[in-house]
Amino acid sequence: MSDNQPADLLGCYGNDEVQTPHLDHLAVRGVKFQNAYCVNAMCSPCRASVLTGLMPSQHGIHNWLDDRLIDHWPHNWSAIGEFNNLPTIIKQAGYATALIGKFHLGVPFVPQLAFDHWITFPHGHTTSFYGNDVIDQEERYRFEGHTVDFFTTKTIEYLEHRAGEDDPFFAFVPYNGPYGHWPAIKGRPDMPFADLYDDADMHSIPREGLSGNVLDRFGLRVAEGGVREQFKGPLLLPNNVESLRNYFAQVSLIDHGVGRVQAALERLGLDENTIVIYTSDHGFSLGHNGVWGHGAAAFPASAHRTSYNIPLIVSGGPITHSGVSDDLVSQIDLFPTLAALVGNPNARPSLPSSARDLGPTLRGEDLEHADAIFYEQEETRAIRTNEWLFAMRFQGAESFPMQDELYHLTNDPLEKVNLIDRPEFIGVIAELRHKVSSFFESYAAPDYDLWQRGRAKSNVTYEKLWQDAWGSDWSPEFSS
Repeated sequence: MSDNQPADLLGCYGNDEVQTPHLDHLAVRGVKFQNAYCVNAMCSPCRASVLTGLMPSQHGIHNWLDDRLIDHWPHNWSAIGEFNNLPTIIKQAGYATALIGKFHLGVPFVPQLAFDHWITFPHGHTTSFYGNDVIDQEERYRFEGHTVDFFTTKTIEYLEHRAGEDDPFFAFVPYNGPYGHWPAIKGRPDMPFADLYDDADMHSIPREGLSGNVLDRFGLRVAEGGVREQFKGPLLLPNNVESLRNYFAQVSLIDHGVGRVQAALERLGLDENTIVIYTSDHGFSLGHNGVWGHGAAAFPASAHRTSYNIPLIVSGGPITHSGVSDDLVSQIDLFPTLAALVGNPNARPSLPSSARDLGPTLRGEDLEHADAIFYEQEETRAIRTNEWLFAMRFQGAESFPMQDELYHLTNDPLEKVNLIDRPEFIGVIAELRHKVSSFFESYAAPDYDLWQRGRAKSNVTYEKLWQDAWGSDWSPEFSS
Protein backbone atom coordinates (compact mmCIF):
# COMPACT_ATOMS: atom_id res chain seq x y z
CA MET A 1 0.00 0.00 0.00
CA SER A 2 1.48 3.31 -1.04
CA ASP A 3 0.77 6.60 0.72
CA ASN A 4 -0.96 9.35 -1.29
CA GLN A 5 -0.96 7.94 -4.82
CA PRO A 6 -3.70 8.29 -7.43
CA ALA A 7 -4.25 5.57 -10.00
CA ASP A 8 -3.13 8.12 -12.60
CA LEU A 9 0.40 7.87 -11.25
CA LEU A 10 1.20 4.43 -12.70
CA GLY A 11 2.21 3.52 -16.21
CA CYS A 12 -0.33 0.71 -16.40
CA TYR A 13 -3.11 3.22 -15.65
CA GLY A 14 -2.17 5.32 -18.66
CA ASN A 15 0.54 7.68 -17.44
CA ASP A 16 3.25 7.81 -20.13
CA GLU A 17 5.63 9.87 -18.00
CA VAL A 18 6.05 7.95 -14.75
CA GLN A 19 8.23 4.82 -14.95
CA THR A 20 6.78 1.83 -13.08
CA PRO A 21 7.88 -1.31 -14.96
CA HIS A 22 7.47 -3.79 -12.09
CA LEU A 23 3.94 -2.68 -11.23
CA ASP A 24 3.03 -2.57 -14.90
CA HIS A 25 4.18 -6.20 -15.19
CA LEU A 26 2.20 -7.13 -12.08
CA ALA A 27 -0.92 -5.65 -13.70
CA VAL A 28 -0.39 -7.60 -16.93
CA ARG A 29 -0.17 -10.85 -14.97
CA GLY A 30 -3.22 -10.20 -12.81
CA VAL A 31 -6.44 -8.20 -12.52
CA LYS A 32 -6.26 -4.41 -12.68
CA PHE A 33 -9.28 -2.59 -11.28
CA GLN A 34 -9.68 0.54 -13.37
CA ASN A 35 -12.37 2.09 -11.17
CA ALA A 36 -11.31 1.39 -7.59
CA TYR A 37 -12.04 4.17 -5.09
CA CYS A 38 -11.10 4.95 -1.52
CA VAL A 39 -13.79 5.93 1.00
CA ASN A 40 -12.07 9.12 2.15
CA ALA A 41 -9.14 11.21 0.92
CA MET A 42 -7.02 11.08 4.07
CA CYS A 43 -4.70 8.31 5.21
CA SER A 44 -5.88 7.16 8.67
CA PRO A 45 -9.58 6.84 7.71
CA CYS A 46 -8.75 4.84 4.59
CA ARG A 47 -6.35 2.49 6.37
CA ALA A 48 -8.99 1.92 9.04
CA SER A 49 -11.62 1.21 6.38
CA VAL A 50 -9.44 -1.33 4.55
CA LEU A 51 -8.72 -3.19 7.79
CA THR A 52 -12.32 -3.15 9.11
CA GLY A 53 -14.54 -3.08 6.00
CA LEU A 54 -16.32 -0.05 7.48
CA MET A 55 -16.91 3.54 6.42
CA PRO A 56 -15.36 6.46 8.39
CA SER A 57 -18.79 7.31 9.81
CA GLN A 58 -18.81 3.80 11.29
CA HIS A 59 -15.30 3.40 12.73
CA GLY A 60 -15.06 7.07 13.74
CA ILE A 61 -11.80 8.11 12.11
CA HIS A 62 -12.68 10.97 9.79
CA ASN A 63 -9.26 12.50 9.30
CA TRP A 64 -5.58 11.73 9.85
CA LEU A 65 -4.83 10.82 13.45
CA ASP A 66 -2.78 13.63 14.93
CA ASP A 67 -0.01 11.80 16.80
CA ARG A 68 0.93 15.06 18.49
CA LEU A 69 -2.06 14.18 20.72
CA ILE A 70 -0.64 10.79 21.71
CA ASP A 71 -0.48 11.80 25.38
CA HIS A 72 -4.28 12.20 25.28
CA TRP A 73 -4.86 8.69 23.92
CA PRO A 74 -5.56 5.68 26.15
CA HIS A 75 -2.61 3.48 27.03
CA ASN A 76 -1.39 1.58 23.94
CA TRP A 77 -4.53 2.68 22.11
CA SER A 78 -5.48 1.14 18.77
CA ALA A 79 -8.03 3.28 16.96
CA ILE A 80 -9.85 0.28 15.47
CA GLY A 81 -9.16 -2.33 18.13
CA GLU A 82 -12.86 -2.73 19.00
CA PHE A 83 -13.77 -3.87 15.48
CA ASN A 84 -13.29 -7.09 13.55
CA ASN A 85 -10.17 -6.47 11.52
CA LEU A 86 -8.21 -8.17 8.77
CA PRO A 87 -5.11 -9.23 10.71
CA THR A 88 -7.29 -10.85 13.37
CA ILE A 89 -9.50 -12.83 11.01
CA ILE A 90 -6.49 -13.83 8.91
CA LYS A 91 -4.63 -15.01 12.00
CA GLN A 92 -7.72 -16.99 12.99
CA ALA A 93 -7.43 -18.74 9.63
CA GLY A 94 -3.98 -20.02 10.60
CA TYR A 95 -1.75 -17.35 9.08
CA ALA A 96 1.29 -15.63 10.52
CA THR A 97 0.77 -11.88 10.30
CA ALA A 98 3.16 -8.99 9.80
CA LEU A 99 2.96 -5.23 9.52
CA ILE A 100 6.04 -3.72 7.89
CA GLY A 101 5.48 -0.03 7.19
CA LYS A 102 3.40 2.95 8.23
CA PHE A 103 0.64 2.23 10.78
CA HIS A 104 -0.92 5.62 11.69
CA LEU A 105 -3.87 4.03 13.49
CA GLY A 106 -2.90 4.48 17.11
CA VAL A 107 0.08 3.99 19.40
CA PRO A 108 2.89 2.56 17.25
CA PHE A 109 5.33 1.44 19.94
CA VAL A 110 3.75 -1.97 20.59
CA PRO A 111 2.29 -4.52 18.14
CA GLN A 112 -1.36 -3.70 17.49
CA LEU A 113 -4.38 -5.72 16.43
CA ALA A 114 -3.22 -9.28 15.66
CA PHE A 115 0.09 -8.54 13.97
CA ASP A 116 2.75 -10.99 15.16
CA HIS A 117 5.63 -9.26 13.39
CA TRP A 118 5.81 -5.49 13.94
CA ILE A 119 8.08 -3.07 12.06
CA THR A 120 6.99 0.53 11.71
CA PHE A 121 8.02 4.07 12.54
CA PRO A 122 6.61 6.41 15.18
CA HIS A 123 5.08 9.06 12.93
CA GLY A 124 2.03 9.45 10.75
CA HIS A 125 3.45 12.28 8.69
CA THR A 126 6.68 12.06 6.74
CA THR A 127 8.74 15.22 6.92
CA SER A 128 11.77 13.48 5.42
CA PHE A 129 12.34 10.06 3.90
CA TYR A 130 15.76 9.97 5.55
CA GLY A 131 17.06 9.76 9.11
CA ASN A 132 13.89 8.41 10.70
CA ASP A 133 13.49 6.59 14.00
CA VAL A 134 12.14 3.09 13.40
CA ILE A 135 10.53 0.38 15.51
CA ASP A 136 11.92 -3.05 14.61
CA GLN A 137 10.15 -5.60 16.78
CA GLU A 138 11.53 -4.89 20.28
CA GLU A 139 14.29 -2.58 19.02
CA ARG A 140 14.16 1.14 18.38
CA TYR A 141 16.88 2.92 16.44
CA ARG A 142 17.58 5.54 13.81
CA PHE A 143 17.78 4.46 10.17
CA GLU A 144 19.71 6.95 8.07
CA GLY A 145 18.65 5.73 4.62
CA HIS A 146 15.37 6.03 2.72
CA THR A 147 12.45 4.65 4.73
CA VAL A 148 10.88 2.95 1.69
CA ASP A 149 14.14 1.04 1.18
CA PHE A 150 14.10 0.10 4.87
CA PHE A 151 10.59 -1.33 4.67
CA THR A 152 11.43 -3.20 1.47
CA THR A 153 14.53 -4.79 2.99
CA LYS A 154 12.65 -5.76 6.14
CA THR A 155 9.90 -7.33 4.00
CA ILE A 156 12.45 -9.45 2.16
CA GLU A 157 14.00 -10.52 5.47
CA TYR A 158 10.54 -11.56 6.66
CA LEU A 159 9.95 -13.58 3.50
CA GLU A 160 13.29 -15.32 3.93
CA HIS A 161 12.25 -16.31 7.43
CA ARG A 162 8.81 -17.49 6.31
CA ALA A 163 10.24 -19.63 3.48
CA GLY A 164 11.23 -22.27 6.02
CA GLU A 165 7.88 -22.37 7.78
CA ASP A 166 4.83 -24.52 7.08
CA ASP A 167 2.09 -22.04 7.98
CA PRO A 168 1.03 -19.37 5.46
CA PHE A 169 1.67 -15.67 6.00
CA PHE A 170 0.00 -12.31 5.52
CA ALA A 171 2.38 -9.37 5.14
CA PHE A 172 0.88 -5.89 5.11
CA VAL A 173 3.51 -3.49 3.72
CA PRO A 174 2.26 0.11 3.79
CA TYR A 175 5.04 2.29 2.40
CA ASN A 176 5.25 5.92 3.56
CA GLY A 177 5.76 7.19 0.00
CA PRO A 178 5.41 8.73 -2.52
CA TYR A 179 3.63 11.08 -0.09
CA GLY A 180 3.57 14.27 -2.14
CA HIS A 181 3.80 16.81 0.69
CA TRP A 182 6.40 19.33 1.65
CA PRO A 183 9.02 19.17 3.02
CA ALA A 184 9.40 15.49 2.11
CA ILE A 185 9.38 16.17 -1.65
CA LYS A 186 11.02 19.58 -1.54
CA GLY A 187 13.87 19.93 -4.03
CA ARG A 188 15.59 17.27 -6.12
CA PRO A 189 15.66 13.88 -4.35
CA ASP A 190 19.01 12.38 -3.43
CA MET A 191 18.48 8.91 -4.89
CA PRO A 192 19.08 7.13 -8.23
CA PHE A 193 15.55 7.46 -9.62
CA ALA A 194 15.85 11.23 -9.71
CA ASP A 195 17.82 10.85 -12.93
CA LEU A 196 14.73 9.50 -14.69
CA TYR A 197 12.91 12.82 -14.34
CA ASP A 198 15.55 15.54 -14.58
CA ASP A 199 14.37 16.42 -18.08
CA ALA A 200 10.69 15.48 -17.68
CA ASP A 201 8.37 18.29 -18.72
CA MET A 202 5.61 17.01 -16.40
CA HIS A 203 3.06 17.05 -19.22
CA SER A 204 0.97 14.43 -17.39
CA ILE A 205 0.17 17.04 -14.73
CA PRO A 206 -2.55 19.48 -15.79
CA ARG A 207 -1.82 23.18 -15.67
CA GLU A 208 -4.96 24.68 -14.17
CA GLY A 209 -5.71 27.65 -11.96
CA LEU A 210 -6.29 26.93 -8.30
CA SER A 211 -9.84 26.15 -7.25
CA GLY A 212 -11.52 28.82 -5.14
CA ASN A 213 -12.24 26.09 -2.59
CA VAL A 214 -8.49 25.50 -2.20
CA LEU A 215 -7.98 29.19 -1.47
CA ASP A 216 -10.85 29.08 1.00
CA ARG A 217 -9.26 26.14 2.81
CA PHE A 218 -5.91 27.92 2.98
CA GLY A 219 -7.64 30.97 4.40
CA LEU A 220 -9.24 28.87 7.12
CA ARG A 221 -5.82 27.46 8.04
CA VAL A 222 -4.40 30.98 8.33
CA ALA A 223 -7.34 32.03 10.50
CA GLU A 224 -6.69 29.05 12.77
CA GLY A 225 -3.31 30.48 13.65
CA GLY A 226 -0.78 29.58 10.98
CA VAL A 227 0.15 27.08 8.30
CA ARG A 228 2.62 24.22 8.80
CA GLU A 229 5.08 23.86 5.94
CA GLN A 230 3.58 20.59 4.69
CA PHE A 231 0.24 22.36 4.16
CA LYS A 232 1.66 25.10 1.95
CA GLY A 233 1.98 22.68 -0.96
CA PRO A 234 -1.54 23.15 -2.33
CA LEU A 235 -0.63 26.76 -3.17
CA LEU A 236 3.03 26.34 -4.06
CA LEU A 237 3.25 23.01 -5.90
CA PRO A 238 1.54 24.08 -9.15
CA ASN A 239 4.68 25.85 -10.32
CA ASN A 240 7.32 23.79 -8.52
CA VAL A 241 8.44 21.37 -11.22
CA GLU A 242 11.38 20.15 -9.14
CA SER A 243 9.08 18.92 -6.36
CA LEU A 244 6.78 17.26 -8.88
CA ARG A 245 9.74 15.39 -10.35
CA ASN A 246 10.68 14.39 -6.82
CA TYR A 247 7.19 12.95 -6.31
CA PHE A 248 7.46 10.91 -9.51
CA ALA A 249 10.90 9.64 -8.45
CA GLN A 250 9.41 8.40 -5.17
CA VAL A 251 6.84 6.42 -7.18
CA SER A 252 9.64 4.79 -9.18
CA LEU A 253 11.48 3.93 -5.96
CA ILE A 254 8.36 2.19 -4.66
CA ASP A 255 8.03 0.36 -7.97
CA HIS A 256 11.64 -0.78 -7.53
CA GLY A 257 10.80 -1.98 -4.02
CA VAL A 258 7.86 -4.03 -5.32
CA GLY A 259 10.22 -5.51 -7.90
CA ARG A 260 12.69 -6.48 -5.16
CA VAL A 261 9.92 -8.15 -3.15
CA GLN A 262 8.66 -10.01 -6.22
CA ALA A 263 12.19 -11.20 -7.01
CA ALA A 264 12.54 -12.47 -3.44
CA LEU A 265 9.28 -14.41 -3.71
CA GLU A 266 10.56 -16.05 -6.87
CA ARG A 267 14.02 -16.79 -5.42
CA LEU A 268 12.45 -18.39 -2.35
CA GLY A 269 9.95 -20.44 -4.34
CA LEU A 270 7.02 -18.59 -2.78
CA ASP A 271 5.68 -16.85 -5.88
CA GLU A 272 3.39 -19.62 -7.12
CA ASN A 273 1.37 -19.65 -3.92
CA THR A 274 1.49 -15.98 -2.91
CA ILE A 275 -1.06 -13.38 -3.94
CA VAL A 276 0.35 -9.88 -4.33
CA ILE A 277 -2.03 -6.93 -3.99
CA TYR A 278 -0.94 -3.38 -4.78
CA THR A 279 -3.06 -0.39 -3.83
CA SER A 280 -2.88 3.03 -2.16
CA ASP A 281 -4.55 4.41 0.93
CA HIS A 282 -6.14 7.19 -1.14
CA GLY A 283 -5.72 9.22 -4.29
CA PHE A 284 -4.04 12.58 -4.71
CA SER A 285 -4.92 15.50 -6.93
CA LEU A 286 -2.08 16.96 -8.99
CA GLY A 287 -3.76 20.08 -10.28
CA HIS A 288 -6.86 18.30 -11.52
CA ASN A 289 -9.85 20.58 -11.10
CA GLY A 290 -7.55 23.13 -9.48
CA VAL A 291 -6.82 20.94 -6.45
CA TRP A 292 -3.38 19.90 -5.20
CA GLY A 293 -3.18 17.15 -2.62
CA HIS A 294 -5.93 15.54 -0.55
CA GLY A 295 -9.61 16.03 -1.14
CA ALA A 296 -9.51 18.03 2.10
CA ALA A 297 -7.01 20.45 0.55
CA ALA A 298 -10.21 22.23 -0.52
CA PHE A 299 -13.13 23.45 1.56
CA PRO A 300 -15.64 22.05 1.20
CA ALA A 301 -13.69 18.92 0.36
CA SER A 302 -13.23 18.01 -3.27
CA ALA A 303 -15.13 14.96 -4.48
CA HIS A 304 -13.30 14.89 -7.82
CA ARG A 305 -11.92 11.65 -9.17
CA THR A 306 -8.18 11.95 -8.67
CA SER A 307 -8.40 12.40 -4.90
CA TYR A 308 -10.31 9.10 -4.61
CA ASN A 309 -9.39 6.90 -7.60
CA ILE A 310 -6.73 4.47 -6.36
CA PRO A 311 -4.66 1.76 -7.99
CA LEU A 312 -5.80 -1.78 -7.20
CA ILE A 313 -3.93 -4.71 -8.74
CA VAL A 314 -4.36 -8.35 -7.65
CA SER A 315 -1.89 -10.80 -9.09
CA GLY A 316 0.05 -14.01 -8.54
CA GLY A 317 -0.46 -17.32 -6.83
CA PRO A 318 -3.89 -18.87 -7.46
CA ILE A 319 -5.10 -15.77 -9.36
CA THR A 320 -5.06 -17.26 -12.83
CA HIS A 321 -7.41 -14.76 -14.44
CA SER A 322 -5.90 -11.61 -15.89
CA GLY A 323 -7.44 -8.53 -17.42
CA VAL A 324 -8.95 -5.15 -16.66
CA SER A 325 -12.12 -4.68 -14.63
CA ASP A 326 -14.18 -1.54 -15.20
CA ASP A 327 -16.49 -2.28 -12.27
CA LEU A 328 -16.88 0.41 -9.63
CA VAL A 329 -15.29 -1.06 -6.51
CA SER A 330 -14.41 0.31 -3.08
CA GLN A 331 -11.35 -0.27 -0.96
CA ILE A 332 -13.59 -1.68 1.79
CA ASP A 333 -14.23 -4.59 -0.60
CA LEU A 334 -10.75 -5.82 0.34
CA PHE A 335 -12.07 -6.99 3.73
CA PRO A 336 -14.43 -9.73 2.49
CA THR A 337 -12.14 -10.46 -0.47
CA LEU A 338 -9.15 -11.27 1.74
CA ALA A 339 -11.32 -13.11 4.24
CA ALA A 340 -12.52 -15.39 1.46
CA LEU A 341 -9.02 -15.85 -0.01
CA VAL A 342 -7.61 -17.08 3.33
CA GLY A 343 -10.49 -19.49 3.84
CA ASN A 344 -12.50 -17.48 6.36
CA PRO A 345 -15.46 -16.44 4.15
CA ASN A 346 -17.88 -16.17 7.06
CA ALA A 347 -15.88 -13.38 8.68
CA ARG A 348 -17.85 -10.17 8.64
CA PRO A 349 -17.23 -6.55 9.58
CA SER A 350 -18.45 -5.67 13.06
CA LEU A 351 -21.27 -3.48 11.67
CA PRO A 352 -23.49 -3.74 8.59
CA SER A 353 -21.29 -3.06 5.58
CA SER A 354 -21.69 -2.61 1.84
CA ALA A 355 -18.31 -4.32 1.25
CA ARG A 356 -18.36 -7.08 -1.38
CA ASP A 357 -16.09 -10.03 -2.08
CA LEU A 358 -14.26 -9.31 -5.35
CA GLY A 359 -13.65 -13.02 -5.87
CA PRO A 360 -15.98 -13.24 -8.91
CA THR A 361 -13.92 -10.61 -10.74
CA LEU A 362 -10.70 -12.43 -9.84
CA ARG A 363 -12.20 -15.55 -11.42
CA GLY A 364 -13.34 -13.72 -14.55
CA GLU A 365 -17.01 -13.71 -13.53
CA ASP A 366 -19.51 -10.86 -13.23
CA LEU A 367 -19.55 -8.82 -10.02
CA GLU A 368 -22.95 -7.87 -8.67
CA HIS A 369 -23.85 -4.39 -7.41
CA ALA A 370 -20.91 -2.76 -9.17
CA ASP A 371 -22.82 0.24 -10.52
CA ALA A 372 -22.20 2.77 -7.72
CA ILE A 373 -19.75 3.56 -4.93
CA PHE A 374 -19.89 6.01 -2.03
CA TYR A 375 -17.27 8.02 -0.20
CA GLU A 376 -17.20 10.72 2.45
CA GLN A 377 -14.96 13.53 3.66
CA GLU A 378 -16.61 14.89 6.81
CA GLU A 379 -18.89 17.64 5.41
CA THR A 380 -18.94 16.06 1.91
CA ARG A 381 -20.66 12.80 0.97
CA ALA A 382 -20.60 11.54 -2.60
CA ILE A 383 -21.98 8.92 -4.93
CA ARG A 384 -20.22 7.97 -8.15
CA THR A 385 -21.92 5.95 -10.87
CA ASN A 386 -20.81 5.32 -14.42
CA GLU A 387 -22.84 8.36 -15.48
CA TRP A 388 -22.88 10.75 -12.53
CA LEU A 389 -20.83 12.23 -9.70
CA PHE A 390 -22.96 13.89 -7.04
CA ALA A 391 -21.35 15.57 -4.01
CA MET A 392 -23.76 16.33 -1.18
CA ARG A 393 -22.73 18.91 1.43
CA PHE A 394 -23.69 19.18 5.09
CA GLN A 395 -26.21 21.99 5.52
CA GLY A 396 -26.49 22.15 9.31
CA ALA A 397 -23.90 24.87 9.99
CA GLU A 398 -25.41 28.30 9.33
CA SER A 399 -22.04 30.08 9.23
CA PHE A 400 -20.73 27.69 6.58
CA PRO A 401 -23.12 27.56 3.60
CA MET A 402 -21.95 24.96 1.07
CA GLN A 403 -23.20 24.03 -2.37
CA ASP A 404 -23.82 20.53 -3.67
CA GLU A 405 -22.18 19.55 -6.98
CA LEU A 406 -23.28 17.44 -9.94
CA TYR A 407 -21.21 16.27 -12.89
CA HIS A 408 -22.38 14.29 -15.91
CA LEU A 409 -19.45 11.93 -16.41
CA THR A 410 -20.63 10.66 -19.79
CA ASN A 411 -20.43 14.13 -21.36
CA ASP A 412 -17.94 15.65 -18.93
CA PRO A 413 -15.41 12.99 -17.85
CA LEU A 414 -12.99 15.61 -16.49
CA GLU A 415 -15.69 16.95 -14.15
CA LYS A 416 -15.45 20.58 -15.25
CA VAL A 417 -19.11 21.69 -15.42
CA ASN A 418 -21.13 21.74 -12.23
CA LEU A 419 -24.77 21.16 -13.19
CA ILE A 420 -26.27 21.61 -9.75
CA ASP A 421 -28.24 24.75 -10.67
CA ARG A 422 -29.59 23.46 -13.98
CA PRO A 423 -33.38 22.98 -13.66
CA GLU A 424 -33.41 20.11 -16.16
CA PHE A 425 -31.42 17.95 -13.69
CA ILE A 426 -33.72 18.40 -10.69
CA GLY A 427 -34.96 14.81 -11.01
CA VAL A 428 -31.44 13.38 -11.27
CA ILE A 429 -30.31 15.39 -8.25
CA ALA A 430 -33.28 14.24 -6.18
CA GLU A 431 -32.61 10.60 -7.03
CA LEU A 432 -28.89 10.80 -6.24
CA ARG A 433 -29.49 12.75 -3.05
CA HIS A 434 -31.90 10.04 -1.92
CA LYS A 435 -29.30 7.35 -2.64
CA VAL A 436 -26.63 9.16 -0.65
CA SER A 437 -28.98 9.76 2.26
CA SER A 438 -30.22 6.17 2.23
CA PHE A 439 -26.70 4.78 2.14
CA PHE A 440 -25.55 6.68 5.20
CA GLU A 441 -28.83 6.10 7.03
CA SER A 442 -28.14 2.39 6.53
CA TYR A 443 -24.47 2.34 7.43
CA ALA A 444 -23.44 5.33 9.57
CA ALA A 445 -23.05 4.60 13.28
CA PRO A 446 -24.76 7.19 15.50
CA ASP A 447 -21.71 7.67 17.72
CA TYR A 448 -19.53 8.65 14.76
CA ASP A 449 -22.00 10.17 12.31
CA LEU A 450 -20.88 13.80 12.13
CA TRP A 451 -24.05 14.73 10.26
CA GLN A 452 -26.16 13.55 13.21
CA ARG A 453 -24.20 15.07 16.09
CA GLY A 454 -21.74 12.19 16.27
CA ARG A 455 -18.10 12.71 17.12
CA ALA A 456 -14.74 11.87 15.62
CA LYS A 457 -12.10 9.84 17.42
CA SER A 458 -9.40 12.34 16.62
CA ASN A 459 -9.03 15.63 14.78
CA VAL A 460 -11.34 16.91 12.05
CA THR A 461 -10.57 19.27 9.19
CA TYR A 462 -12.36 22.26 10.67
CA GLU A 463 -13.68 21.89 14.21
CA LYS A 464 -15.55 25.22 14.16
CA LEU A 465 -17.93 23.93 11.49
CA TRP A 466 -19.18 21.14 13.77
CA GLN A 467 -19.31 23.45 16.76
CA ASP A 468 -21.46 25.81 14.70
CA ALA A 469 -23.83 22.91 14.02
CA TRP A 470 -23.82 21.14 17.39
CA GLY A 471 -22.70 23.70 19.95
CA SER A 472 -19.44 25.00 21.37
CA ASP A 473 -19.05 21.94 23.60
CA TRP A 474 -18.66 19.66 20.56
CA SER A 475 -15.15 18.25 20.17
CA PRO A 476 -13.43 15.10 18.95
CA GLU A 477 -12.98 12.32 21.49
CA PHE A 478 -9.27 13.07 21.83
CA SER A 479 -8.17 16.64 21.46
CA SER A 480 -5.80 19.09 23.07
